[in-house]
Amino acid sequence: MSNTFPNVVARRCPKNPTDGGPTTVYIPLVRSHGMEKLVDSLHEAPIIDKDGYNYLVHPVTNGVPTLEPALLREVTIGVIRAIDPDVDKIVAPEAMGIHLATAVSMKTDIPLTVVRKRSYGLENEKRLSKRTGYAASEMYINDVHEDDRIVIVDDLLSTGGTLASICAALDEIGCEIVDIVVVMRKADTESALEDTPYDVTSLVDISVDESGVTVYDS
Repeated sequence: MSNTFPNVVARRCPKNPTDGGPTTVYIPLVRSHGMEKLVDSLHEAPIIDKDGYNYLVHPVTNGVPTLEPALLREVTIGVIRAIDPDVDKIVAPEAMGIHLATAVSMKTDIPLTVVRKRSYGLENEKRLSKRTGYAASEMYINDVHEDDRIVIVDDLLSTGGTLASICAALDEIGCEIVDIVVVMRKADTESALEDTPYDVTSLVDISVDESGVTVYDS
């Protein structure tokens, strides 16, 4: 079926709320910051119902469906363009920040430190408590030091609990947080980072409902 509206994209959805059959909906399309592959992938990504919550399953944020190299390349370049390269380290949380931050590190030669979910007992290891919209847990930072200039890279900003906890831990260490960059930001969700002095740059801002993903200018 042809789409005569240039600013929307047709999405075939698996459920119709009235009869349970498939339906086609039209979703506003924004080509944000040249992220064409990312925007297209968002409109193609499955949305599943998890206890009444519309959960987006996406290659960048979940590792499934398959993450195509061209998509990873596009978001990596987008992140690199958004950061100040004059930093000492990239910091990324486990797990879904790792593949993106690794690609950025390889392209920029900026060393990478991963915030892990388990302790290794290394010298000067910093423990942090994080609370997200889903659970509370602990994470551990190694090999960042006072006066280090840091860029934080992650896949998704939703409730912001993880990133806010990382920022607090880096502040305690005495690091300078130069940039925080995420691939996607939930536009309709309050973030714990709003209570911090730090701004977040996103490649795209999105909202998710049962009919699909809406992409906004970020």
